[in-house]
Amino acid sequence: MNVTPIKPNVHTLPSDLLGDEVTIALVGCGGTGSRLLTGLAELNAAMTALGHPGFRVTVFDDDLVSEANVGRQAFYMADVGLPKATVLTHRVNLAFGLNWDAVCQRFGKNTVRARFDIVIGAVDSRASRRAIHEYVQGTQVKYWLDTGNTADSAQFILGEPLSRWQKTWDRPNRLPTITDLFPDILDESIAEDNTPSCSMAEALHRQELFTNRMVADAAMNLLWRLFRYGQIDHHGGFLNLKTSRMASLPCAKEAWKRFGYVVKGKPGRKKKAV
Repeated sequence: MNVTPIKPNVHTLPSDLLGDEVTIALVGCGGTGSRLLTGLAELNAAMTALGHPGFRVTVFDDDLVSEANVGRQAFYMADVGLPKATVLTHRVNLAFGLNWDAVCQRFGKNTVRARFDIVIGAVDSRASRRAIHEYVQGTQVKYWLDTGNTADSAQFILGEPLSRWQKTWDRPNRLPTITDLFPDILDESIAEDNTPSCSMAEALHRQELFTNRMVADAAMNLLWRLFRYGQIDHHGGFLNLKTSRMASLPCAKEAWKRFGYVVKGKPGRKKKAV
């Protein structure tokens, strides 16, 4: 089957994210989130070296480090029993001379006390994604970067949320979010297995060792290019760890249409006859 190549458009970073400190909420610091946090610190160091005001990150996670996390996530045996968010944020602050914040609670409308420019999700349940979705729909968040994975595949998608006061046709070129492209991800009726692993060996039966690291690096590279060059022509990608291949998601309506997401015109608006 031949698929017609899609010519992507160029998405440009809003100018205020280049001139002001960027506030970021990192939701989840487990397998992928723990790698993303280190990547954000590295990205912050690079951007400040280039003259950018830098990032201010708040990490949200209500979980404690278990022995099963050691080795597959960015934790050590000495961390077992401690709050994940506190451990990792403190470590990054010491290593990079930062003053980022940790919130040892689930991310949601009742626990968020600040305004964020970017929300990065590294969660593994529909309930957690619904909490992010509900938050970004009620605020002026500029970007929602979602990361997710199965045993040996992963995806990352950068989208521009619509607030409840906006309409799709008023922003026809906005980047769709993970819930725009995959609305089933919000379906509460779909069962999912969130049972925690009791050991690293059990965890490895569910997921390949470097899945989280690869999707985290790919997601950070996307943010790096957006902030370094001010524009991107793709806003996500799909990784296959069996084949070591990645398919990018172009910034193009034709690409979004393949997922069933179609940007419709304003109701009642008709094209003029030529």
